[in-house]
Amino acid sequence: MSKYEKLWNYIEENGTESFSLTFDEIARIAGVPLDHSFLTYKKEPEEFGWKVAKISMKNKTVAFEKIVM
Repeated sequence: MSKYEKLWNYIEENGTESFSLTFDEIARIAGVPLDHSFLTYKKEPEEFGWKVAKISMKNKTVAFEKIVM
């Protein structure tokens, strides 16, 4: 089980095509702080039909997009 499993489940249940979360929101949802290891895990949401579209260090946000098949 991934340390971001709760986040991936949250994303999978989201009803929109794309959205952004702040680093703080991700930490609250996942139950673990967002750190540099997130870059290792950022491919995992593809298993749930989502991708990490953009990580903004300046705005401290991560944008997610639904994968269209």
